[in-house]
Amino acid sequence: MYESYVPLWAVMVSMVAVVPILLSSRRPNLREFWTVGAALVKFGLVLSLLPGAIAGRIAHVEILQVVEGVELALRVDPLGIFFALVASGLWILTSVYSIGYVRGLNEKKQTRYFTCFAVCLSSTIGIAFSANIVTFIVFYEILTIATYPLIIHEETPEALRSGRKYLFYTLTAGVVLMAAAAWTHRLAGGLDFVPGGLLRGVDAPASTIRILFLLFIGGVGVKAAIMPLHAWLPAAMVAPTPVSALLHAVAVVKSGVFGVVRVVGFVFGPQVMQSCGVDQALMVAAAITIIVASIMALAQDNLKMRLAYSTVGHLSYVVLGAAILSPEAFTGGVLHIASHATMKITLFFCAGAIYVNVHRQNISELDGIGRAMPWTMGAFAVGSIGLAGLPPVNGFVSKWYLGLGAVGAGHKLALAVFLVSGLLNAAYLFPIVHRAFFRGSNQYEGEREASPLMVVPLVITALLSVFFCLWPNGLVHLYDLAVMITGSVFGGGL
Repeated sequence: MYESYVPLWAVMVSMVAVVPILLSSRRPNLREFWTVGAALVKFGLVLSLLPGAIAGRIAHVEILQVVEGVELALRVDPLGIFFALVASGLWILTSVYSIGYVRGLNEKKQTRYFTCFAVCLSSTIGIAFSANIVTFIVFYEILTIATYPLIIHEETPEALRSGRKYLFYTLTAGVVLMAAAAWTHRLAGGLDFVPGGLLRGVDAPASTIRILFLLFIGGVGVKAAIMPLHAWLPAAMVAPTPVSALLHAVAVVKSGVFGVVRVVGFVFGPQVMQSCGVDQALMVAAAITIIVASIMALAQDNLKMRLAYSTVGHLSYVVLGAAILSPEAFTGGVLHIASHATMKITLFFCAGAIYVNVHRQNISELDGIGRAMPWTMGAFAVGSIGLAGLPPVNGFVSKWYLGLGAVGAGHKLALAVFLVSGLLNAAYLFPIVHRAFFRGSNQYEGEREASPLMVVPLVITALLSVFFCLWPNGLVHLYDLAVMITGSVFGGGL
């Protein structure tokens, strides 16, 4: 471990950019220059930490001491750099896409929009690099507050209701998480994330561990949308589409499943979870969420709502992979954080491009749109194939490891859940592609693609989804990092 201020700079760069973004409110081009510039600098700083993390050298910095034994501190371990790479990399594309979206719809309060986006990404990187539970909670709550203005951006009665629901769920979860942290500190005498489990070796009754685990999962499970804690997420689809992409692929819900991985692998650990039987309970909750959410997605005609329920199901792929407690499944769950991010952001980008270009939101209205918007719907097809778990898209790789882990651990029911959900994914996504390209309609005759500011990012995310299937370790060593994470948790890994 070595001291470095780079993790702090990586967190703060977009927070610092808030000032010039606000000062440039009357000069949109300059405001958006600061937005994209901050995204590029943030990704560069995160990327500079990758070689050290791959070499096993952990960057660490203490921000301040809260009380004796409890400090705000950042630490760049393999799991943290994995999540930070995904979030900061996709923020660049989301920033460019957002410019095309807000200009295409002439959105109001664009400066507030870009300001909140910057704060969200600052807090997301803070979550990724949190060295302990207290630091995690601080950035977790900042993310909650910063996302609220984005959800209510349209300021309609529906948007305001959705915002209130979002705050009720997420702020309550924050209180629960703080209670869990206080109890953990009393039991373990510390709050640092420890590979294999902070609570490993703690002398406490099994009933105490079970209640504590329930508190932790209640705290992170809201943003991870584990049923029945998921209701805020479909309601939040009233937000602008780039915000939906932020919620589903880059920040909010990914912070939730990242939190689940932290809790399972670094707070409780495989030994404690198995000895108390909480792994079984978490598997059941995740399996139910995957199947029920997939079935609910089938019933949605609104495109964003269908994608929202799809996200609810796919988040629990990560949860189920962690709960199986086998190295292969854990690796698959970690990889699915990145796989789902590139695939789902592609689909939401496509939904937004359709809305800005032809003002359609319902799937039943999309007959023949593939002829007018072939790049957009081609990218949508790529994302759909990946979510169904088929090659050559990266969803295949993560689902392969999830399936291997389920078989290796003897959890045949978990394997059945992955297989059935793959069929359901195809059932609710492939008909959209069929409508777009193979149903005759002249309603979009004369229409063309949306702005390049929107189309180029969605094509890039689709290509990244294919790239990381054909080369899972390409460019940023995501596979190596996933194996390192697993090895640290299980003491040997794959």
